[in-house]
Amino acid sequence: MPRPRGVLGRVQRAVRAARGVTDHPVLRALARVGLVAYGVVHLLIGWLTWRVSRGSEGTDADQTGALQTVAAGPGGAVLLWAIGLGLLALALWQGGEVLLWWHGLLDPAHRTRTAVVCAKCLAKAAVYAVLGVTALLFAVGAEYEADERLREVTGETLEVPGGAVAVGAAAVGVVAVGAYSLWRGATGGFMRDVDLPAAPDRWEPVIEAVGRVGYAAKGVAFGVVGVLLFRAATTADVSTATGLDGAMTTIGRSGAGPALLTVVAVGFAAFGVYALARARYPDRDPSS
Repeated sequence: MPRPRGVLGRVQRAVRAARGVTDHPVLRALARVGLVAYGVVHLLIGWLTWRVSRGSEGTDADQTGALQTVAAGPGGAVLLWAIGLGLLALALWQGGEVLLWWHGLLDPAHRTRTAVVCAKCLAKAAVYAVLGVTALLFAVGAEYEADERLREVTGETLEVPGGAVAVGAAAVGVVAVGAYSLWRGATGGFMRDVDLPAAPDRWEPVIEAVGRVGYAAKGVAFGVVGVLLFRAATTADVSTATGLDGAMTTIGRSGAGPALLTVVAVGFAAFGVYALARARYPDRDPSS
């Protein structure tokens, strides 16, 4: 079969070379470290949320709070470096899936489907990369608070023309992410991220159960974050713009706050267990 020539041929050869890098066993091993780190972070978020449900003051039940907990423990700096580099490797490994699907963009019949799949894959990679960079910032001693930074960005955006519309659109996007998480949990689509043929049959229902609970909890949390962000857009009150920790605080102030937070805490811990199972049997199939 003749090799493609011209620009397309060079692009295809470059993609094959890049695909070889993202499929390398070393990167795959580092990505599994990243998945372990991702699971541990969610287990810590679950624990911190449980503490908030019990009235603990000054506890940040979010990613930065989890990383602060790691930093305060024995060998914290070393663990943060491992978490950060592992998550960045995971982002590269996950993003590499685009290299398998990109050619579908050239086919009008499959372009929309391919674009959706690539967008999902890149979104996952972006989440891993942001968390990895945050871990490295903590590793070098930098100060970072996710909620404060979100409020700063929201305030700066609201000051420019059309800023309220932009913040509102971002809020809708966050709510959509929450809805998608709920949908994945309800349909079990997340199981495509696990190499089920490699996993013992007896573990499949356990992985599915904890995954469903975990995705449901994340969906609820993202939904609350989106609603709070939308409130900031409509009222110009930056104080309502908050991240995951603020969402937990809002849930805690409701009538059944402690009970609801306990359920959310269990959900995040369940997602952590699911992520650890995925680390044991990883698959990066984004087609769900």
